[in-house]
Amino acid sequence: MNEIIRDGRLLKGLVFLKGHGTENDFVIVPDPDGSVDLPPALVARLCDRRAGVGGDGLLRVVRSAAHPEAASMAAEAEWFMDYRNSDGSVAEMCGNGVRVFARYLVLAGLAEPGELAIASRAGVRQTYVAPDGPEGPGAVTVRMGRAVLPGTEGVTVTVGERSWPAVNVNMGNPHAVAFVDDLDQAGDLLTAPSVTPAQAYPTGVNVEFVVDRGPRHVALRVHERGSGETRSCGTGACAVMVAAARRDGTDPAVTGQPVTYTVDVLGGRLLITERVDGEIEMTGPAVVLAEGELDEAWLAG
Repeated sequence: MNEIIRDGRLLKGLVFLKGHGTENDFVIVPDPDGSVDLPPALVARLCDRRAGVGGDGLLRVVRSAAHPEAASMAAEAEWFMDYRNSDGSVAEMCGNGVRVFARYLVLAGLAEPGELAIASRAGVRQTYVAPDGPEGPGAVTVRMGRAVLPGTEGVTVTVGERSWPAVNVNMGNPHAVAFVDDLDQAGDLLTAPSVTPAQAYPTGVNVEFVVDRGPRHVALRVHERGSGETRSCGTGACAVMVAAARRDGTDPAVTGQPVTYTVDVLGGRLLITERVDGEIEMTGPAVVLAEGELDEAWLAG
């Protein structure tokens, strides 16, 4: 187990924390040496909202040098975000998760506020953790990399009897962005919307439904593969911002000017900026709210 000393007491069970970014919530498992075994079934139990801790996903905090998928990035980033969806499946990247991950590292004394590099399956992400102020924890900014628009023609999202054309955007993980008249048209999102053609997304897809709120201001609902509807999706907000900017005829690489959109999610608000060099920056809150120790009998059950 991830034995940790707290107030002079050795915690022998699985130590965990709970955090969220715009209410996209996560179980955090500190595992610096990469010694904790987290099979998919255990991750799903931990993320279960009735029988477990509850979360949209799990963040395992492990040193890059101790993880085979991240060892090559150890020189750039000491820490690797081993992210899992709530069903136990592995995901490449989580934008809200990486903000919460950075917040945890600072709170745990493993990093200082300011610039911080974090490794992920989508590559190294640069973050900036603002110092805490009188109003609470400062916002966290993440450089999310460049959006890729594969240009797949004819992508369609369907809910019930209604269908919409969608924009294929990859932010290290795949997204289908559909602009709708009303967010209620997305339905209950208990099951994944139908997306065609299937070959456009061979590993599954996150689906965003988007409405306009004003100039450079949009709102979304999202179904995340492996998790269902979530209160927020950071990579999804970035994908939506890029799709909205292109729809609105704006491309910083062409205009020479960065562009920022306000993106409202069910759990709050994010600011997404596309720079002239194509880098996407996301700024928003990140909160770590609790710490605990899982009962060993439960773990063995």
